[in-house]
Amino acid sequence: MNQQPAIEFKDVSLRFISQDGQATVALRNFSMAVAKGEFIAIVGPTGCGKSTTLNMITGLLKPTVGEVSVMGGKVAGIDPRIGFVFQADAVFPWRNVLDNVAAGPLFRGMDKAKAHALAEDWIARVGLAKFGKHYPHQLSGGMRKRVALAQTFINKPEILLMDEPFSALDMQTRTLMQGELLQLWSQSGGSVVFVTHDIEEAIALADRVFVLSARPARLKQVYQVDLPRPRVMAEVRYDPRFIELSKQIWNDLRDEAVLH
Repeated sequence: MNQQPAIEFKDVSLRFISQDGQATVALRNFSMAVAKGEFIAIVGPTGCGKSTTLNMITGLLKPTVGEVSVMGGKVAGIDPRIGFVFQADAVFPWRNVLDNVAAGPLFRGMDKAKAHALAEDWIARVGLAKFGKHYPHQLSGGMRKRVALAQTFINKPEILLMDEPFSALDMQTRTLMQGELLQLWSQSGGSVVFVTHDIEEAIALADRVFVLSARPARLKQVYQVDLPRPRVMAEVRYDPRFIELSKQIWNDLRDEAVLH
């Protein structure tokens, strides 16, 4: 495949210097390429630097050694082609759902009537058509997460970075949101980098799962998730291949926990 990757890490290392002058290596000799339209998940022990990789794609952190590139160009500052969904809700509490979802297009200079029409379409797509005038405090956690997805996808990101976005949700809502995400992603054609501590979530969603070692994080293993798409979130976990991958990845992570 000669197509240029959407995201590429080339032999990247990252070192932090603390206030007392101590050097901490967060990432060591890390290489990764994400194809256009690919969904990858990153798993690893707590504190290994999973979120650090996302911050390097956005340009918030710069590598000490090596290079990070997006769409063939070296990362330099905030890139409008990148969308980000955090663990915490990034909705504006003083705006209703419609105004929250329309915020991105308006900020990018779209006409207000057009932005609101587009926002209404996206609110309907995520199943919140009757809640456009509601404020975030009037919504459940799952509904606020739907707002966050609409807020992000309305801007047509070519790359979507997700940092444990569903970890605060109960299992049932989480499963629904995972299905929702896959549906929106399959229609968008964008690339997704999804950070999670949940092995099952990683396998259920991704084309490939990248397993990081304990800090200083290096790439320990990459697993190809050869489960057919479209995937039904409530059923995929019972597939024998899913169970096999789950055991393999768990063994990798357990070794890291034992080592450190």
